[in-house]
Amino acid sequence: MKKILFDCVHNAGRSQMSAAFFNARADPAKARGISAGSEPGARVHPEVVAVMQEVGIDLSDVKPQVITPEMAAEVSYLVTMGCGPVCPSIPRVLREDWPLEDPKGKSLARVREIRDEILRRVELLIARFGWTREATPG
Repeated sequence: MKKILFDCVHNAGRSQMSAAFFNARADPAKARGISAGSEPGARVHPEVVAVMQEVGIDLSDVKPQVITPEMAAEVSYLVTMGCGPVCPSIPRVLREDWPLEDPKGKSLARVREIRDEILRRVELLIARFGWTREATPG
């Protein structure tokens, strides 16, 4: 199973949405998403919690976390978002950067747009690497 790390500086918005969507859509036998940041915030941004609840994902109890060496050692793929010079680099791990706006303090309408862009990117990532869930007969 592959472990995908979604990283943004405060681990309080973009990376949390990305990992949540990834885990809701990817086949758990093939890949799992985790999220972390280089300078974690105290909590997930309230506007992010609100727009994710609109799509049935509850982030209200999720706590931002720092990237640890142990976490980095298990990662197969790294997706960074807006962290610029403080983006992590993990040796021998492929990385791509998603230039997404930070949702902190934005209107709910703007955070919804960011959320929907993240979902689109997550779905493309899952399809590109074949981490899709198998269709269940029925």
